[in-house]
Amino acid sequence: MTDLVFADESPELDTDGNAPKPLEPWVVMIVDDDVAVHQVTQLVMADFEFSGRRLQFLDAYSGAEARELLQTRRDIALILLDVVMESEHAGLDLARYIREELDNHHVRIVLRTGQPGQAPEEHVIKSYDINDYKEKTELTKRKLITVFYAALRSYRDIMIIEQSRLALRRSIDAITRIYDSHNLRRFASAVLEQAAHLLGYEAQGLCASRVAAYAASHIEGRLKVLAATTEYSRLLVDEEIGNLPAEVKLALDRALDDQISSFDAHHFVGYYRSSSGNETLLYMTFSEPVDAQSRELLEIFCANVAITYEALLLREEIQDTQRSTVYIIGEAVERRSKETGAHVRRVGELAALLADLSGMRSSEIEFMRQAAPLHDVGKIGIPDRVLNKPGKLDAEEWEVMKTHSRIGFELLSKSDKRILQLGAIIAHEHHERWDGQGYPRGLLGEQIHIAGRIVALADVLDALVSRRCYKESWNFEEALAYVQEQAGQQFDPDLVAKLMANLPAVKDIYVRYPDS
Repeated sequence: MTDLVFADESPELDTDGNAPKPLEPWVVMIVDDDVAVHQVTQLVMADFEFSGRRLQFLDAYSGAEARELLQTRRDIALILLDVVMESEHAGLDLARYIREELDNHHVRIVLRTGQPGQAPEEHVIKSYDINDYKEKTELTKRKLITVFYAALRSYRDIMIIEQSRLALRRSIDAITRIYDSHNLRRFASAVLEQAAHLLGYEAQGLCASRVAAYAASHIEGRLKVLAATTEYSRLLVDEEIGNLPAEVKLALDRALDDQISSFDAHHFVGYYRSSSGNETLLYMTFSEPVDAQSRELLEIFCANVAITYEALLLREEIQDTQRSTVYIIGEAVERRSKETGAHVRRVGELAALLADLSGMRSSEIEFMRQAAPLHDVGKIGIPDRVLNKPGKLDAEEWEVMKTHSRIGFELLSKSDKRILQLGAIIAHEHHERWDGQGYPRGLLGEQIHIAGRIVALADVLDALVSRRCYKESWNFEEALAYVQEQAGQQFDPDLVAKLMANLPAVKDIYVRYPDS
């Protein structure tokens, strides 16, 4: 069993003076017990080429030898199969083995026989899943070339359909996860690969985008990879454009400088500039010249990926602004009560951690992170003489202080936005106690909303370790001891247990958000 590859000895250079990367050859297996058949077939087809790809021959001299080889290879495009080898029907048995046991319906099988009486054509075509039937005496060079063209064209089209089906499946799977710019890359890559297959070409490429400097925010106008086919997929990990092959980077630089799309026989560079100044590039290489319709489809892809990316960036910017606004409001209330540091941020992160440990969905966890910092917004309605009193509040002052829960609820519940609705619940219930002795309504146990129970624990823990106008800060161990002592009284015992079982994550929050 041997491998034989026919290829050009002196490949032509491309426009940049580099030898183009050769395409993978078509793999053809010859299964015949006659050595001369192998030699003649390979000699006759030595200079054959289809779709820019040469031939690689695999030799098997019996059905058993072919079975062994087929168990390790799924890239065989064509099998030239003799009928009579170690038995009178060895080839027919092998054909059935390929289709039924290996479940390989892609490879094209051409039956070649020197004894047509042993395998009548009508019976074989009807009973076996083969693609052509030839008597060896009729296989001249011209007819053999015709067989190869027909079989390889059929195999290519089958593989395009199969790859498109897989790409469509990836696209459908990925489209459900396009909720941020990072997940856009997974979807766009699946669509790009599918587009290349649907065009009917062997193609590789990538799509990259550069956000306008004035709108760049934290990404500062760098060129970032948004989509890539298999050959360039590693770039989706680190997005380092500098790692691109020199000819690809040169083509992208030219497109950015000229601000137009360009193409030649085997390359396409698409350029798209959005109304806000963001630029998106598409680089593709093809095994065959691409037509005008294919280029138009690729330009549409480029433009739509650019528009989607821009929209997702804008949405992320709005979400960041919303999150920052919540923190600013929370911190403004803390400053009014002369409480400094990162209390509201830590309460948000602690609440998100406890929400995650409680099994909430990712969207609910993010809502908790954004709503929890609003827990004390009602303090905006508390007089300074009460809010900033250094000593213990008297009975009348305490009743005034307790109204901040109701004030916060009334302020936030006026909005129909989910984050503010959740913030209203938290503001209203984060001073309720598990034992029913809290305020403002004296709710008991699970009558308290889970968000209220979570923020009650997060708020008290952080308040204990923070300095206040009425007390000095506790050390972390003292605060944890108090929290454990109050499990089942002030706090939901299950939440306390989850907190204590995940102290490294809790301490990490204090490392990331220390008091200034």
